[in-house]
Amino acid sequence: MSDAPRTPYPPDLGEERPEPESLHDVVDARIEHADFSNSRAPGSSLRRVELHLCRLTGIELAESTWSDVVLTECRADYAGLRLAKLERVVFHDCRLDEADFGGATLTDVAFERCELRRASFAAARIERLQLSGCDLTELVGVEALRGARMPWNDLLQNAPLFARALGIHALPDE
Repeated sequence: MSDAPRTPYPPDLGEERPEPESLHDVVDARIEHADFSNSRAPGSSLRRVELHLCRLTGIELAESTWSDVVLTECRADYAGLRLAKLERVVFHDCRLDEADFGGATLTDVAFERCELRRASFAAARIERLQLSGCDLTELVGVEALRGARMPWNDLLQNAPLFARALGIHALPDE
């Protein structure tokens, strides 16, 4: 069984700084109630950042690098994180419907009680990834989750998704 993801380091909030207006390159920040919907910050960097109750619908963050980032109760449906590098990142109670993690590298990443309906993990590379209490309905690229950790009840709930990915056909009950 793989190890649990490592916990993100918290931001160093020593001095009072203005809240960032974009997610282009952010270090040591706690951002609350911000709306970054449909903005673009490809290739950006987030380090030791906490996002709380933020709206990230349709944000484009392809090829971004995130380390020590925590998102809590954020809405990031349709977010583009293709080819991103995420390390020590936690998503708590986030809505990530149709988010695109295609080709991304996810190391020490946890999704807790997130909606990931129709999200894509196609060709993603994972190490110490954990999913707990998440809605994975119609997830794309489920085979990229090989080695992920999940509670037993979540495995049972998502058995049809995993069976389809493996090409297993269920027989009708007799």
